[in-house]
Amino acid sequence: MDYHSKIARHLQEIPRSGIRDFFELVIGRDDVISLGVGEPDFTTPWRIREAAISSLEKGETSYTSNLGLNSLRDKVCGYVGDFFEVHYDGATECLITVGVSEALDLALRALLNPGDEVVFHEPCYVSYSPSVAMAYGVPVSVATKKEDGFSLKPEALAEVITEKTKVLMLNFPTNPTGAVLSDEDLKGIAKLCVEHDLIVLTDEIYSELRYDGKRHLSIASLPGMRERTILLHGFSKAFAMTGFRLGFACAPQPLIEAMMKIHQYGILCAPITSQVAALEALKAGEPVYREMKDAYHERRDFLVSRLNEMGIDCHSPGGAFYVFPDISQFGLSSFEFAMKFLEAEQVAAVPGTAFGESGEGFLRCCYATGMDKLKEAMDRMERFIATL
Repeated sequence: MDYHSKIARHLQEIPRSGIRDFFELVIGRDDVISLGVGEPDFTTPWRIREAAISSLEKGETSYTSNLGLNSLRDKVCGYVGDFFEVHYDGATECLITVGVSEALDLALRALLNPGDEVVFHEPCYVSYSPSVAMAYGVPVSVATKKEDGFSLKPEALAEVITEKTKVLMLNFPTNPTGAVLSDEDLKGIAKLCVEHDLIVLTDEIYSELRYDGKRHLSIASLPGMRERTILLHGFSKAFAMTGFRLGFACAPQPLIEAMMKIHQYGILCAPITSQVAALEALKAGEPVYREMKDAYHERRDFLVSRLNEMGIDCHSPGGAFYVFPDISQFGLSSFEFAMKFLEAEQVAAVPGTAFGESGEGFLRCCYATGMDKLKEAMDRMERFIATL
């Protein structure tokens, strides 16, 4: 059978994840230090796990409402109101999803007609462009620059907006650069969105992981933006709940209703056990992730300092748990550098090009791993670049 002819044409053009392809090379190798997959090295806090265990022991194994548990949606909206300073109605303006990835997919499929353009900043999370294409939209990237701290500048965004632009996707703090937006840039971006009548999908999964005492400001909280913003968030990063696969979307009722239509036919509802665990996470709040955040902060400072001491230019990210050092001076492509580093020193880091063409010349190093491994990885990095 000619399977190629049977697979949807638009899917054939979508590449596999650059992160996953690279880490297929290191699966099962105990000798490799991984600075790769963006997953907390901490175990989900006990009180959250205990809530999940208790839920199972009580036999809470049923479906929930398509939208999610009423109690969780109310708690989510309370948390969003306190943390993001945007207020939503848990009954009609919140949808519990299987991770932020599902929420992003639902939003794009609910909004896009074939040919609609979606603008996003690069380097960016690997799924953004493919997710747009799978929803029959047209992905349009805006390159961010090292000299700007990889922030999205309003003037750069203005240059790519056309009559076909319908959606702007934001992710700050950003994977893979750890970049954050200044209040001034965020307000400039919001002004453009109002002027051009754009819908904003803002993925704020790393919002709790801001450093240097800086507060997180959501674009949804700015004047005129709540009505045109879908706020995406979840529990994987701050609460170390990646395997629970739970996220949520908050938005005006008509947008949530449209997303729910797709969700109810494709997924039905998020797992009840994960929802109960998430409810406990929100009850615990900041104290349950403070220790993890402090550890990430210490690791960030160590990596940035050590890389710069080696002569590798690395900006200090304002959030998330990634550094994005510039390795262009060594005359190798990002992929070549990553492969040679892996082969020579058994350290796995992700080529910047996995996150878009503008990632060429950079390497993503995730510091969601123990300090002892980070120190050893940097010793190996120093030894490696001495051979170049």
